[in-house]
Order: sequence, then C-alpha cells, then structure tokens
Amino acid sequence: MSTIQVPHEIPLKLEDGFDRIRRELALPADFPAAVLDEAAWVAQVPRLDGKDLTELPFVTIDPPGSMDLDQALHLERLRAGYRVWYAVADVGAFVRPGGVIDAEARARGETVYMPQGKVPLHPKVLSEDAASLLPGVPRPAAVWRIDLDSDGRTVGADVQRALVRSRERLDYAYVQAAVDTGTADGVLGLLAEIGRLRLELERERGGVTLPTPDQEVVPADGGYRLEFRLPLPAEAWNAQISLLTGMAAAAMMLDAEVGVLRVLPAPRPDDLAKVRRVAGALGVPWPDGAGYGQVVHDLDPKNPQQAAFLHESRVLLRGSGYEAFDGAPPKEAGHSAVAAPYAHVTAPLRRLADRYATEVCLAVAAGEPVPADVRAGLAELPGLMAASGRRASAVERACVDLVEAFLLRERIGEAFEAVVIDVDERRGGGQVQLADPAVIARCDGTLPLGERVTVRLTQADPATREVRFALG
Repeated sequence: MSTIQVPHEIPLKLEDGFDRIRRELALPADFPAAVLDEAAWVAQVPRLDGKDLTELPFVTIDPPGSMDLDQALHLERLRAGYRVWYAVADVGAFVRPGGVIDAEARARGETVYMPQGKVPLHPKVLSEDAASLLPGVPRPAAVWRIDLDSDGRTVGADVQRALVRSRERLDYAYVQAAVDTGTADGVLGLLAEIGRLRLELERERGGVTLPTPDQEVVPADGGYRLEFRLPLPAEAWNAQISLLTGMAAAAMMLDAEVGVLRVLPAPRPDDLAKVRRVAGALGVPWPDGAGYGQVVHDLDPKNPQQAAFLHESRVLLRGSGYEAFDGAPPKEAGHSAVAAPYAHVTAPLRRLADRYATEVCLAVAAGEPVPADVRAGLAELPGLMAASGRRASAVERACVDLVEAFLLRERIGEAFEAVVIDVDERRGGGQVQLADPAVIARCDGTLPLGERVTVRLTQADPATREVRFALG
C-alpha cells in the first residue's frame, strides 16, 4: 500500500480532478428543493402497516462508518436446518412511484461512490436516517423468512412488511475476528456455518465467485492510497445471504409471471474455448467435466499465472443486465454466475430496481395484485439501470486512473516489478499489475502472460488520467 503524501495545494488539485470527473460524466449535483421537501415530509409519515417484529434481535454487517444500511439479519437453528430472517430497508414505505423522489431516483439509478464522497440515490434524510436500518430505532422493512435444510438448501421462502429494530451495527473485520478466535456464537456462528454451506452449494451448481482483489482508492493521512484488497470470508458469507434472498425473489416473480430479474447469459462457446486455452497455457488445471465456477473456486490471485487467468477469464462474466417482464417469463431468465435465476432486492437504498422488485414480491407473497404504478414502471427499469451502471463503472475507473497518475507523476523512468495479467493479441502490449503501488496499467512490448516482469514507467499524466509502462 502506498499513500500519496503531497503538499497542501496538491490534494486540492486532486479534489479538482474528482470534480472534473463529476462534470465529465454528468453526475447529478444536489437534490432539487422539491425532492428534499418531499423527503423531509415522508420521513415523518412512513407507511407502517406490517407485522411487529421488533423483538427479533437483528444485526447489520457493513463497512465501518456506513450509514445507508440496507440489510439486517437474524439466523436461527431449526431441528432439521436453519431459518434466515433478512430485513431489507422498506424504501417503498416512504417513496411512491410517480412522486418527485421516485422521478429523481429514476434519473440517478443508483448511488455512485467516489473517494471524496458519494452521489446518493435518495436524500440523506431517507438513505442515512429514516429508511436506514440503524441500530436501536424501529424501522419499516421488507422481511424475508427463508427456511433451509441441514445442507443449506432452500425449502421455503416468504416476505412481508414489518417493523424491525436492529440491535447492533457490526463490521466485517469484527465478525471475522469473532469467528477466527472461536468467540462467535449465536448469529455470527450461524452466519459462518450457513455461509460455508451456501458457498459449497454455489460450487456444486456451477456458480462463480471470483477470488480476485478489489482495487480501491482509500483516503489516508490527508491524501489517498491505492490498495488491492481481498474480501474477508465474512464478506462472502454475508453475500451468500443476499444471493439466497435474490434467488428466492426471482423464483417468486417467475412463478407470478411479473417482475424484474438480474440476468447474465451463458458464456459464448468461442469465449469459453479461448479461456480454456488460456488455462492450458498458464498451467491452470481444468479437469474434464468441470465448469468454470469449479475451476476458479480455489485459485490464488497471489499466484502470477492464476492471477492472469482470473483476469483473462472475466470475459465469461460480461453482459449482465436487467430483464423486466409482465406475462410470460423471459427466455433469458438465468444468471450464469449465480447459476440460477436471480433478482436484486437487497439494496433499495442504493439501487432503484431493488425497490420495484421488492414491491412485486411483497404483493405476490400477500396474494395481492402488483400495484398498477409499480407494474407500469417495470418496463423502463432495464434501460435506466444499464445507463446508471455504465456511469457508475466509468466514475470508479476514472477515479482510480486519476489517483494512479497522481501517485506516479514524479516517477517517470523508474523501474517496477509487475505481473502480466493481459496480452493484447491484436495491438500488442497488454496490461500489467504492480503490487506496490497497487496499479493496473497499459504496458508496451512483447509481454509473457502470467509472468513476472520488470517494467519502466513512461507516462503518468493526471490531466488525461493516463499511466503507461514499457517492458524492460
């Protein structure tokens, strides 16, 4: 990890760079006054027509400092399995389709995260206060009750509106430490137990969780540092509860023939064949009959050859999107990385589609018609979410590129150790990954995929956000 230690005026210029990204990618500014006014009003008068489940000891698990808490969980051991209680912030208790908050949310699509702050989907009076599942206060929620057998397989699922009260706000490091030291009991012990069972089921059905580190811009010591961070096992266990819920929601909507799914087509045969060739060239074992998910499950991103394979194989996971339907289910209803039909329902404070999908599921589970205004809004969701997803990805990449260029701007000509993670067969060159600083950038030269190399920095321009190396 490397921290940018710079004079006073440079962080200001770096902040100017972030502001420029906001302008270039047309990120929305402050909320209009009408949206803030409506949010302040609805925060005081939420719809509270559900069951009282405030006695269930829910907890939240999120990154430290998070205020927009979408999910809280409570887990129980049954005689022949488990019961998962998963409370999701009930944004629909505050926001009605067709109102000014909804219109603004449809324009934004999702919360966009930047190093110096976020551009939220909803005003903070909702996303970080009245609708957030903060500890110690009653909150409206869509509460999923999912029963599992002793192997972790779903045997029943239901969802209803309810009032909940989280007992505690935990973070992943705390949960991981409790499990690692043997002090985890109750919910945390069951989270590890159920999470491991669900990961094994994911592997059996051919689902994919890539064991790759995230490249992150982290504020530190008055500047920023770049780091590659591998998610903790506790994050994977928690993610499995969210996936479990999304799979239950998809099944519910498909049965009702109305809703919105998160879909990912199966890999194209030529892409799969190329990735298999890359595996052979890099010495990554691919046993006969094994699927891609089984191959990547146990790979080590610290191994140069395996890191290169993981990077190259991401082509198999491209093309995800949303599919809305009202009538016959879509032909492409599956998500190949989940290896099952799947829906986004667990992050409505931060993602527009989740609120609509949740409203569909609540109506279906209650045996009621899906509200007309929810139904009418489904068709536009795939396009809205595709546009917001592209913008959020572009913002994230631009911010990383900017910090990479700032970090390296005075090191032109220096040599660095790197791993070749991609080779461009058409144009030559490719991409290399440095460990310190945590940079991924273009490199010129004849590159040996999956090998450690020495590269020399030839360009680092914060104005264009470009970083480039040359071999040797």
